[in-house]
Amino acid sequence: MGDKKYKSLQDMLSFKGKRALITGSAGGIGEAAAIRFAEAGADLQLVDINLEGLEKVKNKIHEKYKVEIEIFRVDLSNKAEIDNLWETIKGREPDILVNNAGIYPFKDYEKIDESFYKKVMDINFSSIFWMCQHMITARKKKGGHIVNIGTIEAILPFEADLVHYSLSKAAVIALSRSLARKYGNKGFHVNVILPGGISTPGTRDKLKDALTGEFGLIKSGIEFKWRLPAGRMGDPDEVARMILVLSSDFASYMYGAIVPVDGGFLST
Repeated sequence: MGDKKYKSLQDMLSFKGKRALITGSAGGIGEAAAIRFAEAGADLQLVDINLEGLEKVKNKIHEKYKVEIEIFRVDLSNKAEIDNLWETIKGREPDILVNNAGIYPFKDYEKIDESFYKKVMDINFSSIFWMCQHMITARKKKGGHIVNIGTIEAILPFEADLVHYSLSKAAVIALSRSLARKYGNKGFHVNVILPGGISTPGTRDKLKDALTGEFGLIKSGIEFKWRLPAGRMGDPDEVARMILVLSSDFASYMYGAIVPVDGGFLST
């Protein structure tokens, strides 16, 4: 083990002295990722439109971990607010960017209007486009890790009324691979995680909708679970663990990778 490049497993998963910016971190996968990064020693910049939720996550983390945490209420559908965020953190830009925020409202394709379509695309894709642009511009001489959160729906659409969602996340994959190709030799690792079947506040809300009248969702949910080799729904922390891997030296030879965390859904 005399190779100077050799690092211990502990060193590779330590984020002490590093800063991670996570969008959509007031709950679900974003919250789980924030907790894991804090456990690994990273300072945090947490972004969400839900300020109250961010405060709760911040307090929860500070009960266990002594890391620096900044919280920012940002409407990611508004480019001006994204620009202002990066101006605010100028000089302390993150080493790691996790673009996790996203929405998935169900709507029949034939009933989608321009304002609905624009909102979904602005939050799910355009915000990631601008966040990545800021990250790369700010750290052009340093590089960094970018983990974009997609969905299995971008590869294999399953729900009937999520055409807009699938499209927005397919664009995230295309963006990520393009940036990996262009900026990989500049020290940027840009990769994508495709969660599927993860039990989050959002998916639990959809279950409540199903139980109060949207019976098509019940049928779809049963069919989805039947298809899972894992035989169960996933936990946000199971996605968070892979986010840490792709943000660490474990991913030193990964550029433009698409990593499903889906209980095996795409394999069946």
